[in-house]
Amino acid sequence: MSLFTPGPTPVPQNVRNAMSDETMHHRTPEFEAIFEKTRKHLFNLFNTDEVVMLSSSGTGAMESAVINLCHNTLLNVNSGKFGERFGKIAKAHGLGSVEIKNEWNTPVSVEAVVEAVKANSDIDAVAVQVSESAGGLRHPVEEIAKAVKEINPNIMIIADGITAVGVEKIDVTNIDCLIAGSQKALMLPPGLSILGLSNNAILKVGAGKGYYLNLASEIKSQRKNTTAYTAATTLIIGLLEVLETIERDGGVDKLYETTTLRAQAVKASLEAIGLHIYPNSPAKSMTTIDDENASEIRKLLKEDFDVNVAGGQDHLKGKIFRINQMGLIPTYEMAWVVNSVELTLAKLGRRAYDGTANRVFNEIFFKMER
Repeated sequence: MSLFTPGPTPVPQNVRNAMSDETMHHRTPEFEAIFEKTRKHLFNLFNTDEVVMLSSSGTGAMESAVINLCHNTLLNVNSGKFGERFGKIAKAHGLGSVEIKNEWNTPVSVEAVVEAVKANSDIDAVAVQVSESAGGLRHPVEEIAKAVKEINPNIMIIADGITAVGVEKIDVTNIDCLIAGSQKALMLPPGLSILGLSNNAILKVGAGKGYYLNLASEIKSQRKNTTAYTAATTLIIGLLEVLETIERDGGVDKLYETTTLRAQAVKASLEAIGLHIYPNSPAKSMTTIDDENASEIRKLLKEDFDVNVAGGQDHLKGKIFRINQMGLIPTYEMAWVVNSVELTLAKLGRRAYDGTANRVFNEIFFKMER
């Protein structure tokens, strides 16, 4: 079965091999050396002043960011399940909460965020997804961060890059916390999250909040190439292999170029066979299609063509399907996915199969690649 859900993504064989070796104790010089190498690669990937690895899913990193960087009121952008989650985290910890809510295909406007910040002087942190994976949406995070900092440079900008880090270059100039998760573009099993922090964020953290999710204690430990609590040793070993593989394959800039090209080719190929892109501002991490036959398409893709893509949640259940574009995906596999979608439409009697999707994908990917 070909896994093309936007997380978990497939784990490359060399990474599985690296993680299958003997279990390593985390309080040893051998693991500290691996940890140090991994941190150096992460600084290159995030381009932030500090990086912190947590043994948690992305939600753990989201909670850690909120409790450590918001001391009064959080403004969260809700254009999907994960933007909504930031607000729920704030309320769970007794913090003030202001929310901007849009339909899941609609990016937040910079003006709406600016208006909300100016209207409430208690807001000391803004949380927004770079890529909201519930609908495959890209928010104008960099523009939002710049506009907010011009109003008040002390407001923390928390950017959920779980489906964006490793997908595209993110300008972190005005971002205080950038979050990543292991099971997305980093091509690992779930269970490891990473936060890239600005120097201003480190100052705001101070002594830190919480216990397990306390960023101050983790920063102190990880600067010594260890962790405050038990490290996710196997996942960190796998992460080092992923990051070294990316470097061997041309580096992060090459990865971004290929992912962008792949996203363009998939989008064009599916539009060429009459399908409609759901979000108004699509993320590069996935292509999201809204279609009355979304459930039937997913079922046929899985059963007849061994292609597993994701569906929608809540009010979009049965109305969309989402195709992953993150990671080191072999081109022939991506071409098979769009070809399978066209074959599926033929099985549903929607259009006669003529190879259009595969042709358009290859024309765009290979012509533009040259």
